[in-house]
Amino acid sequence: MIENSSNQSGIDIEQHASAAPQRQHTRLRERSKLIAERLLRAARARASSAINEGVSLPWNRFVVVGDSFAEGVGDPHPDAPGGLRGWADRVAEQLAVINPELAYANLAVRGKVINQIYREQVPACVELKPDLVAVSAGGNDVLRPGSDPDEIALKLDQLVSELHDTGATVVLFTGIDTKHAPVLRAVRGKSAIWSNNVRVTAERYDAIVVDLWALSELQDWAYWDHDRLHLNALGHHSVAAAVLNALNVPHGLEPEDPEPRIKQTWREARKEDAVWAKEHLMPWVIRRIKGVSSGDNIDPKRPTAEPLTPASEKHSS
Repeated sequence: MIENSSNQSGIDIEQHASAAPQRQHTRLRERSKLIAERLLRAARARASSAINEGVSLPWNRFVVVGDSFAEGVGDPHPDAPGGLRGWADRVAEQLAVINPELAYANLAVRGKVINQIYREQVPACVELKPDLVAVSAGGNDVLRPGSDPDEIALKLDQLVSELHDTGATVVLFTGIDTKHAPVLRAVRGKSAIWSNNVRVTAERYDAIVVDLWALSELQDWAYWDHDRLHLNALGHHSVAAAVLNALNVPHGLEPEDPEPRIKQTWREARKEDAVWAKEHLMPWVIRRIKGVSSGDNIDPKRPTAEPLTPASEKHSS
């Protein structure tokens, strides 16, 4: 009956249904940008109040190493280096409000596995002489079929040991609970083991752990990019707040509720799943099979440690 109605009215219902999710994602991105700009202004006011109350930071040089999660994939911003903002830029912006002299570098590149991060980014990180380092490594390894989270943890231990020896405060992340993700649910058990290994390594080297597994809002697809593999602006906003909370730094990144999702019929949802599998999942699988990475020939977006101007303020006056 639906198909006949479509033919009689001249409206392509399937095309309309498939366009609905994309329109929603566009609105979410635009709204997320406005939210980020408003909250940054509020955060600066709150941090200024903290300064007046005598709050100071023990860190002057903040460096991030890792993969797409740390690079900020899923959170585009036209004024950010590399066109991406992400949780790390947001954290740096908040830290810089309290300490305007803070220097920030982000060496993360999408698609990198832990051996590549250790080999390519850690030496460069050490050269920058950081006193605060955030490490997002191991997630791509955990997703690979046949990988062993205990073996991955051995490399993480080596990586964190070298950063710990510099005297820097090290920040680590657990995995995200994927129980509601249709495809990634298959690696939930492996991710849980990995997360426990992260906590063990953090305890060994007195590192700070950001518990992404406990961030319940990340169970909502409204916090994810349309590729379902990376967080969107709202998701990165939530992670940034979690990082600052773990560091015990005052900030203004208050929780935000996303717009209600467009209700879909079972048929519409399955059609969206099929489009996602074709446009995002299969290319990811093919890259894994071919041994190529989405980060090949991509340079770090912030290779040197410098004071920053928040992306959301570059056009303000």
